[in-house]
This record gives sequence, C-alpha cells and structure tokens, in this order.
Amino acid sequence: MSVRIKFCGLSTPEAVAAALAAGAGYVGFVFFPKSPRNVTIAAARALAAEVPPGIAKVALTVDADQALLDAITDQVPLDMLQLHGHETPLRVAEVRARYGLPVMKAVGVAEAADLADLTAYEKIADQILVDAKPPKGAKLPGGNGVAFDWELIAGRQWARPWMLAGGLNPLNVAEAVRLTGARQVDVSSGVESAPGVKDPALIAAFAAALAK
Repeated sequence: MSVRIKFCGLSTPEAVAAALAAGAGYVGFVFFPKSPRNVTIAAARALAAEVPPGIAKVALTVDADQALLDAITDQVPLDMLQLHGHETPLRVAEVRARYGLPVMKAVGVAEAADLADLTAYEKIADQILVDAKPPKGAKLPGGNGVAFDWELIAGRQWARPWMLAGGLNPLNVAEAVRLTGARQVDVSSGVESAPGVKDPALIAAFAAALAK
C-alpha cells in the first residue's frame, strides 16, 4: 500500500532537501511563534521555492487572525492551509472561502468521545488530520511526540481524505499504518535530533519504514 508522507515543521533548506529525497507528498511550514519549528514568512517563501510542482506546500497556523493568513497567502506559494488550533467549523468554512485553498483541519484524539469532532469537521474541511490531543499543560497543539490509541480509529472511514499524526517515528509508523489503514501520515518531532532540528537520517528512515 502506498502511503503519502507529510514532513512538517521544515525550517531549513537541508530539511526540505531531505524530505524531497525521501519522497515527500507534502511539506509543512509552521507559522506559530511558540513552536521551535516556527518560520518567518520570508523564510517560508524561500523554502517553498525549492519545492517542485506536485508536492503540496502546506502552511500550518494556530488560531491565526486574518492579517497573518493574508500575509502568508500573499507572500508564500501554497497548496494548502492547515488549521491546528481551536478553529470552529464555521471558521474553517470562512478560511476556505476567503483564500480558495484546500484546508486541512487538525483534530486531537485521546478517547472515543473525541471522534465526534472528526465527524463535524469532515463536512467542512478538505482533509482531516487525526492527531494526538496534546498533554495537559503542553505549550504546543501538535509536535509533542505523543501518540494516541490507534485502535480507536481502526477500520474507520471518513468522507474526506485523512492523515494520521501524533508521535509517529521510524520505529512505529509501519505498525500505525497497519492498525489504522492510514493512506497518509504526518511526522514532525519523530524525525528530529532536537526540538525543531530535522535529522536527514531519520527522515530517510521514516520513509524506508513505509517502503517495506
């Protein structure tokens, strides 16, 4: 089974090059100052210029206001917006309408009750990112290196394309895909040697684990 990979939180030319060499289907740039993966708009524009057509360039934002989204979409050549905060279904619909770009909405999962949110957002968003709910007290909504119980979504299907995230790394991604049936996966901290520092060897190993 072919699995598309989104390498998220890329912040250097070397990280982008490693992701491309590993066969990335998506590359993600984080616009969230609290994150160690945060990039400026200028930096993201330069990094995006290195990405060939056919690989989706994704901007991750967290409860971003209109001014920030306007600036990002005006200056960075993008293929998708990822909303990773507390955006309501109405806000997702507003963003889709305003920018004319596909929108991926991240939904945190920790228990079965959280799955209802996936149903609500799949009616509005173009894609759903099924992520682990951040631990209590976490400063980041994602990229915490925490996984959820994959059995919660084993065999589940949604009306929209979806992507599995949360605590994935080269050692567990194959099992995660086997249990969930995911056709797309998202990785950030799981291919880092330190917070925000992507490791080309881990990026290659992550892709290799899915190629077996």
